[in-house]
Amino acid sequence: MANNQTLVREFILMGFSVELDMRMFLFGLFSLLYVFTLMGNGIILGLIWMDTRLHTPMYFFLSHLAIVDISYACNTVPQMLTNLLDPIMPISYAGCITQTFLFLTFAHTECLLLVVMSYDRYVAICHPLRYSIIMSWRVCITLSLTSWAIGSLLALVHLFLLLPLPFCGSQKINHFFCEIIAVLKIACADTHINELLVLAGAVSVLVGPFSSIVISYMRIICTILNIQSGEGRQKAFSTCSSHLCVVGLFYGTAIFMYIGPKHGNPKGQQKYLLLFHSLFNPMLNPLIYSLRNNEVKSALKRILGKETPS
Repeated sequence: MANNQTLVREFILMGFSVELDMRMFLFGLFSLLYVFTLMGNGIILGLIWMDTRLHTPMYFFLSHLAIVDISYACNTVPQMLTNLLDPIMPISYAGCITQTFLFLTFAHTECLLLVVMSYDRYVAICHPLRYSIIMSWRVCITLSLTSWAIGSLLALVHLFLLLPLPFCGSQKINHFFCEIIAVLKIACADTHINELLVLAGAVSVLVGPFSSIVISYMRIICTILNIQSGEGRQKAFSTCSSHLCVVGLFYGTAIFMYIGPKHGNPKGQQKYLLLFHSLFNPMLNPLIYSLRNNEVKSALKRILGKETPS
């Protein structure tokens, strides 16, 4: 049995169980969304880099969010597209484990970056006179690096517990990429500790941060309502509404997938939710920030030469 446990060195991703015509349609659709994701986040990064007016803490954190979204999509979508073209093409053991680790790293990092961005908005609106002191560039760099470091360390913990597991039975992973729960289901060993750690990690990086974001925005809303100027209130709401939309999309789907009720929740439903989480969220984030943020739209006009700088 020990020898058999070492034989499985590649897996087959089940992906989407559909006919050839539907696979080709999905391939075209997902390819288009993938291109939009790379273009949208790339434009956000380019605008922030080229326009000095966007060299502020808020857009510094937004640039990190764009990098995470690009990495998120690049980690999962190419494999999904390959699987649509050839459903029986295997993925190597090393490739699968690497994909799992990177997915967890980017997911944890995005959770923490959204918390940091909410803290930035809280300081900007509730303590505007001390904003430049509290959110100095040294603090901003420290917060962003800490988010990446904690996200990587949390993913490493899952990786160290995943590596010793033997895979000696089925090679078929019921997913379109190597998602950790789907990988654990085909291990021929007790994965109880791994599953508990996934749940504990989800609670720690989803429920805790989401609660802190809710508390921050409760205080932000109270402060905004006390602003006398209607124009001031509108400007304050506009700087926060984009972030709230992103938070709602990201945390809503993630909490439902990993912490929500398991009974009566089909595996296919969770798979499609994760599709939305890993493909549509990274594509929607730059759209939300560009369509609902006047500063980003103004920066785009200036770069395109449609607006003369004041």
